[in-house]
Amino acid sequence: MDVLGIDIGGSGIKGAPVDTGAGKLTEERLRIPTPRPSKPGEVADVVASIVKHFGWSGPVGITFPGVVVDGVVLTAANVDHSWEGVDAAVLFGGATVLNDADAAGMAEMTFGQGRGRQGTVLVLTFGTGIGSALFTDGRLVRNTEFGHLQVRGKDAEHRASAKVREDLDLSWKAWAGRVEEYLRYVEMLFTPSLIVIGGGVSKKAGKFLPHITLDTPVVPADLRNEAGIIGAACAAAPLRS
Repeated sequence: MDVLGIDIGGSGIKGAPVDTGAGKLTEERLRIPTPRPSKPGEVADVVASIVKHFGWSGPVGITFPGVVVDGVVLTAANVDHSWEGVDAAVLFGGATVLNDADAAGMAEMTFGQGRGRQGTVLVLTFGTGIGSALFTDGRLVRNTEFGHLQVRGKDAEHRASAKVREDLDLSWKAWAGRVEEYLRYVEMLFTPSLIVIGGGVSKKAGKFLPHITLDTPVVPADLRNEAGIIGAACAAAPLRS
């Protein structure tokens, strides 16, 4: 069935209807820049405009860049901190709300590189920050937020996110060195059988992955920057009997 998926990010909010059986967008996605400041009311207005754009009246799944438990936002590192403590599920009219990287990871495990994979799979999304989704034998460990692991005394995402590469005008090779340092750290901690790199930067994997050497296989996400939308929609899809 079709479900509307909306992916809230630090720089943009994207949405589209999704065929949750096939894991594919059924219409061209709409992207609107994340408002500044990115407070709950302003973001909710953008979400409402995306729902209106598609004339949507069915189920909606929404991702959020932070820890989300039972629809309530507990952390908000890359959007306004006034989100902390907000019941986002209520704010968004009863939509299903989950962590953005968890949604992307679930989509990639169902329809992409992680499909059928056993063992430990780590999906990392590189964008405004670094999101993470950890799977053991296909089961998700929710809200891991490994972008906040400390590397050289600061959050890893403050050294190796895609935004850092752009802000510092780093070459792909120089940025890949920072990413490899971070990946070696998570490799040491979790001994994954596969690391999947997602986010918008995944479509340019050929520019940086050749500069990264790890014992663990590292591959770009199949669903690229659509994974969050697809995962959000699938999370909100009604269970079929």
